Amino acid sequence: MSSNPQESWVALREDKRLAEVMFDRPDQNRVLGDIFLGRVDAVLPGIQAAFVDIGTGKAGFLHVSDLNLDEDGEDDEENGSDEAGNGGDAKASGKEKGAAKGSSGKGGRGGGRGGGRGRRSRQLPPIQDHIRKGQTILVQVTKEAISTKGPRLTADISLPGRFLVYMPFASRVGISRKIEGRNQRAKLRKMAQKILPRNSGGLIVRTVGEEVTAEKLEREFKRLHERWQKIRGDAESLSAPSPVHREATLISGVIRDLFSDKFEALRVDSKPAYDEIVNYVKSVDPDLEDRVHLHQGDTSLFDEFGVEEDIQKAFRRTVRLKSGGSLVIEPTEALVSIDVNTGRFTGKGKKDPEETILKNNLEAAREIAKQLRLRDVGGIIVVDFIDMESQENRDKVLRELRSHLGKDRARTKAFEVSSLGLIEMTRQRVRPSIFNSLTSICQSCGGIGRVYTPASVVRQIERTLKRAGATKEEKSLVVRVHPEVALRVIEEEPGFLKRLGSRTSLELRLRDDPLMRLDEFRLLSGPAETDVTEKYAA
Repeated sequence: MSSNPQESWVALREDKRLAEVMFDRPDQNRVLGDIFLGRVDAVLPGIQAAFVDIGTGKAGFLHVSDLNLDEDGEDDEENGSDEAGNGGDAKASGKEKGAAKGSSGKGGRGGGRGGGRGRRSRQLPPIQDHIRKGQTILVQVTKEAISTKGPRLTADISLPGRFLVYMPFASRVGISRKIEGRNQRAKLRKMAQKILPRNSGGLIVRTVGEEVTAEKLEREFKRLHERWQKIRGDAESLSAPSPVHREATLISGVIRDLFSDKFEALRVDSKPAYDEIVNYVKSVDPDLEDRVHLHQGDTSLFDEFGVEEDIQKAFRRTVRLKSGGSLVIEPTEALVSIDVNTGRFTGKGKKDPEETILKNNLEAAREIAKQLRLRDVGGIIVVDFIDMESQENRDKVLRELRSHLGKDRARTKAFEVSSLGLIEMTRQRVRPSIFNSLTSICQSCGGIGRVYTPASVVRQIERTLKRAGATKEEKSLVVRVHPEVALRVIEEEPGFLKRLGSRTSLELRLRDDPLMRLDEFRLLSGPAETDVTEKYAA
């Protein structure tokens, strides 16, 4: 962990390799997991949703399935957000909340199958029967605003603790699906039921609470229940839209949600953060205190473990595989496409190309699961594996992909191989990816990642000069261009200006300017060199 007043970073390493990275800055205005008193701006029966003003600029989206409609005695545990708070700033774990449906086994487990949305399959009452325009409503952010979309909201509030998730509007006790022993699950369920007063909400025992004592569970439940009472009291004294409760900071949330005896060590380079972590660990799990280390020395923490370099690699379009093949990862507005290439990998058995392709695809499947987690890619993902003739081999690749997706804390689902040989996936997205958070649209290329070649720019200039000549308003023009474009004209088309000047009756001069963008040009008119580019450019 690396922290300073300007930003906080958390890097998770597995097998000496960066597996996941999270960061937060004050200017990011993170609201994931925060609770607001909102005002309903509009109710849209056509899509069974409402837009709620929470005072953050963009109205939040509230679907009818995210209301407190506990009509049939079931709660809405399957609507959780990402495991372990998505970097400590989200609400309850999606996989843990899904487990609170009981041990029915509905919805997938890790393995890429994802969790179900139990409420979506139920017949829900019309949203207009429950909320109206202008109404105030207590909501929690389950998904950050991304691009032009506002945040996703729920009225089904949940408060995460170290061992428990408290859900005031639920009515059942659940156990994290990652706790697999039947006897242990039954034991934890009885413990949780015993500490939960009647008609006081629902609980989920989190993964880290597998070996927790009844006393610790009860102590945490009381703390979470008191927090909820304070939230309700604060909401009554506020006018909408207003923030009511802020989720834990990045580092505090990660320690609360993730740090357990499964970690060999936790290293932090900030003394204040170190002291805060040690004090918290002492109060909840003293056995972990000796695993917390303060990093000191001239070399930065991230440089010593190669984290900075790995983060930079996460922005690259091409990922090289050990076998010699590669992945090409292309984010777009609608989806993320991943293309698998063999590269120089030909395998040992040239007589069996199918076996070679299978090995390449299996390695690619493992790397894809790692890259999705590292880059925090969300939404729709389409993977174009190398074509395989054998259905058995296609199934092997799909199983390998699902197996490694099971390590991901975000809910994922990988579908069967399509008739075009593609695997379509979805991965839970609760915030913008690291790539989108740390980068901005290129002003030179307009975000497409490419610029016109010098030859294309010359042709654009030619068409623009013809328009200027046709108006008969100009007598002389200076064409200002990037040096590479000027070099293209001099070397490839030395008669360019003379030919165009004769055709348009314009006196033309070419001037190179290293401050120009490669695909930019300007037309300067007359002795005063007035810029008239916009007048004639397409």
